[in-house]
Amino acid sequence: MSSARRRIRRTAPLARPARLTLIAGTAVLGTTLTACSGGAAASETGSHHAAGASRAPDTRISVNLQGTSATAGKPVKVTLADGKLKTVKVTAAEGDALTGRISGDGRSWTSDRVAAPGTEYSVEATDTRGGTDHAGFSTAEADKVNKLTLAPGKNTTVGIAQPLSIVFDNPVKDKAAVEKALRVSTSNNTEGSWGWLQDHSGKERVDWRPKDYWKPGTRVTLDADLNGIDSGTAGGWFVRDYRTTFTIGRNQVVKVDLDRHRLALHRDGRTVMDVPMSAGTPGGQKASWRGTAVLMAKEGTINMRSETVGLGDAYDKMVDSSMRLTWSGMYAHAAPWNAAYFGVANHSSGCVGMSNANAAELYKEAQVGDPFEITGADAKGTVAEGNGYGAWNVSWSDWQAKSALH
Repeated sequence: MSSARRRIRRTAPLARPARLTLIAGTAVLGTTLTACSGGAAASETGSHHAAGASRAPDTRISVNLQGTSATAGKPVKVTLADGKLKTVKVTAAEGDALTGRISGDGRSWTSDRVAAPGTEYSVEATDTRGGTDHAGFSTAEADKVNKLTLAPGKNTTVGIAQPLSIVFDNPVKDKAAVEKALRVSTSNNTEGSWGWLQDHSGKERVDWRPKDYWKPGTRVTLDADLNGIDSGTAGGWFVRDYRTTFTIGRNQVVKVDLDRHRLALHRDGRTVMDVPMSAGTPGGQKASWRGTAVLMAKEGTINMRSETVGLGDAYDKMVDSSMRLTWSGMYAHAAPWNAAYFGVANHSSGCVGMSNANAAELYKEAQVGDPFEITGADAKGTVAEGNGYGAWNVSWSDWQAKSALH
């Protein structure tokens, strides 16, 4: 929000049997008494109270957040000194309302979510006797803001191994508070769990993966209600909510056999491609990874340079049909310069190479989110969780243990 806050218009209450007046964060619901005849009525009223008759209820209302620099990250609470609340509305200047609940005794109302930083709120309260009025407060601006990157993209169709993945710009100390604000819903009640890990970039990351591969056609929605949550020391505040939806596409698995030097695409259990390939040269850093990698992106024709993956000046090539499998630079792609080794030996700099025609066919058929299940002895290790989407290389119980709420 701009530092220049929008003013909340205070409207005069309508004439009602009772009237609520908010003064300096405290509201008083007062009852107006009308005498039938001046002196007599006043005298009778005074003697009535003197005799110990019941007094008018104390109907003051207090709001826990007040002024122009109230502390964000706390629920808004409205408390009535006596009597019962009927309705409470707390609305941000942008129009978003905080939902909340009135307590069982009717004395207080508490918002479901916390107040966001740098936000101006209006409060409207009514009691069961008809009193009403308005008040307002503003929260202090965030001194630091935390942002995030979501995958997959909104309204996309992805393969059966694609996780929901969130990478944060700044560290997240209060992981439990953040995870509580992340709600995943699916069209078929898919079982899954969040797991916290370190992204290959070194940033904080949390992924949600199902227990098993997704079922084709599943509709997935993430509601990240983060606005107003403090991610902790050095992390900063979240100042907006996020929402994304995606759909699971065809049931496809790519199997890469490092020992047989072959790649096969299976769809609904049926083999639709089985072609020779050559993967990374074994015995050193040029070897390929084993385990389950997930197709992260179809990047087409790109320039691949060996120095970007720590292999000196070994190569600098324009490469067609490039399909990224890890952040560390493992791809499946066309590699016509390596044709003598297809189906014979692993002799690349770590990628899975095929002929131009086979790579183009796989590129056309593959979906982002398809699993590449890589097996064989000629590997340098297993794909790590944060090196692309390696969560499938962790057992289900171990993955659940990575949740901050487990």
